[in-house]
Amino acid sequence: MRSGDAMRRDALRMVLAAVQKAEKEGKHTLSDEEMIAVLSREMKVRRESLDAFRGGGREDLAAKEEFAIAVVTEFLPRPLSEAELRTMVEAAIAESGAVSPRDMGKVMAIVSPRTRGRADGKAVSQLVTQLLAARAGGS
Repeated sequence: MRSGDAMRRDALRMVLAAVQKAEKEGKHTLSDEEMIAVLSREMKVRRESLDAFRGGGREDLAAKEEFAIAVVTEFLPRPLSEAELRTMVEAAIAESGAVSPRDMGKVMAIVSPRTRGRADGKAVSQLVTQLLAARAGGS
């Protein structure tokens, strides 16, 4: 990159390496969904590294990870708002016929592919658990 932006260059190289590795493992060009999955995994790794660096007092490395997260975010679809996520989860609960927290797997099987790359998996899981618990308690 001629602009001299080494951090951006390094982040883009990291993304490219992850994509090339996935293509080599799958022996084909990635589909859009596969590309989103690779980028989502990279985001998860970067977030975990960010937490570890902050916990270890390494703000210099934490700043690099934050920048890498920002770069990867540019290539992912727009994140879902809380209201959009709640609507999707409620629709998945209705579609699956779930009535209690024991049915979480059914709901997650429906909602996970729809939210991949657009919502944090932990947040989705927590919302599903919360709504199923409220449904079971309200019955």
